[in-house]
Amino acid sequence: MKLDKKDLLLYAVTDRHWLAKDETLYSVVEKALKGGATFMQLREKNLEEEAFIEEAREIKALCARYTVPFVINDNVDIAVSMDADGVHVGQSDMEAGDVRAKIGPDKILGVSAHTVEQAKLAEAQGADYLGVGAVFPTGSKDDADEVPHDTLRAICDAVNIPVIAIGGITEENTPELSGSGICGIAVISAIFGQKDIEKATMRLRAVTKEMVEKK
Repeated sequence: MKLDKKDLLLYAVTDRHWLAKDETLYSVVEKALKGGATFMQLREKNLEEEAFIEEAREIKALCARYTVPFVINDNVDIAVSMDADGVHVGQSDMEAGDVRAKIGPDKILGVSAHTVEQAKLAEAQGADYLGVGAVFPTGSKDDADEVPHDTLRAICDAVNIPVIAIGGITEENTPELSGSGICGIAVISAIFGQKDIEKATMRLRAVTKEMVEKK
């Protein structure tokens, strides 16, 4: 699957921590897709491999129905074995060049970057897009250092691949990212932590579109 920059407008990252008692990951992902999420990343830290693969296959099929790209967070082997659209890796995971060699030329490769140097290296090693953050304080990653907005802008200026911002982004603070050069945002709780996931996704997509178009 070739990546279109527009696919990165509203990038949803799953987290079962937010699941209500009567919900499944599948049901909340479908609500986010109905609301207009344009990209889906399956992020599982503590699931057994067999259960992970089964869940990944189901959610991949769901995303395909909505023609939304589906990638796996960190786990390159699972992404390859269940034929995900791609994979997203962090700085402490496998080197981007090694990941690209493993997944082949046609899969989507996303890489987390926190500095201009990391961003340029990831691009050189075959990344299709970059996730840069945390752009605001966040509770979902204990080790996430904040990336100043000046650095975010500098990264966008330094590379030719699309950049999305991640970390602590909400409907309220999204407008603060306008003019940075990003083409979208990645969120967890701003979608999956909301009471009405579909409505929250719709509102967030509208706000993000406005922010991206504002120079």
